[in-house]
Amino acid sequence: MLKAYFLLTICVVVWGSNFIFGKMLVQDFSPTLLTMVRLVFIVLLLFGLSANKKHFSKLNKTDLLIVFSLGVIGVFINQWSFFVGLQTADPTTSALILATTPILTSALAAIFLKEKLTIRMLMGSIVAIIGIYFVVTKGKLSSVHVDKGLLWIVITMVTFSIMIILTRLLSQRIAPLTITLYSNLVGLVVSIPFVFLLDHPLRISTSMSSWALLICTAVVVHGIATLIWNSNIRHVDASKASILSNLEPFVTMIMGLILLSKPITGTEILGSLFIVGGVVLSTYQRKNKTATIK
Repeated sequence: MLKAYFLLTICVVVWGSNFIFGKMLVQDFSPTLLTMVRLVFIVLLLFGLSANKKHFSKLNKTDLLIVFSLGVIGVFINQWSFFVGLQTADPTTSALILATTPILTSALAAIFLKEKLTIRMLMGSIVAIIGIYFVVTKGKLSSVHVDKGLLWIVITMVTFSIMIILTRLLSQRIAPLTITLYSNLVGLVVSIPFVFLLDHPLRISTSMSSWALLICTAVVVHGIATLIWNSNIRHVDASKASILSNLEPFVTMIMGLILLSKPITGTEILGSLFIVGGVVLSTYQRKNKTATIK
C-alpha cells in the first residue's frame, strides 16, 4: 500500500512538472511541430508495448468514428492547444484551470452518459470558478484581463474532458492500450499537415538538451507515468487517489520556482485552495454503507 501511494505521488509530480517543461519547450519548438514530434515518440512507445498481437482489436464503423474523433479532439487538438497556450500563459494558472477537468467531465457525463449530476457537484463548480476568477485576475477583482494563452488552455481542458468521455464509451468494448495506440496514431497522422499550415515561423531547436527534454517528457509523462498510475490505482482507495491528483497545481508552483525562478504568490495559493477544494467537493462520493458490510 505504501509503495502504491509513493508511485502514485511520483506520477503526480511528473504530471505537475509537465506544465513547466512545456513552457520551456515552446521557447525552442513551434507548437504544432512540438505536438507532432512528441506524438511520434509516444506512438513508438505504444507500438513497443503492443507488440503482442492480442492488443490489436478489430473495430466496427462506430468504433472507428469514435477513435478518429478521439484522435483529432482528445489527442491532437488537446496537445496542440496546450502548447499554443503555454507560449504566453502562466504555467501555474494553466495547471489550476486544467485541475477543474473533473467538474466539466461530470457535467458532460451527465449529458451524454446519463450519469447523475448532484447539488454537491454544482456547489463544487461554483467554488472552483471563484478560485479560477481570483487567480486569473491576480486578486484584482475589479479588472479582468485574460491572457489569450489561457483561452487555449481552456480549450485543452474541454478537449481533455471530451477525451475522457469518448474513452469511457470505447473502454466498454476495447482494451485501453488499443484505444490509446489507435487514437495517438490518428493524432500523429492528423498533425503532420498542420505543422506546415499553422506554424509560422516553423521553429525547431538544434540543442541536444532541448531534444532530450522533448523525448523524455513524451515517453515519461504520456507513457511511463500513465502506465504506473493505471497499474497502482487499483491498490488504493479511489477518493484518496483523486486527492493526490489534485496536488498537480501545487507541484507546478514548486517546479516553477525551482526551474523558472517564478515566485509563488499568495493569490495563487488562495486561488489553488478554492479550486482544489471545489474539485474535491464536486467529485467526493460518500461510501455506500451497505457495500462495506460483509
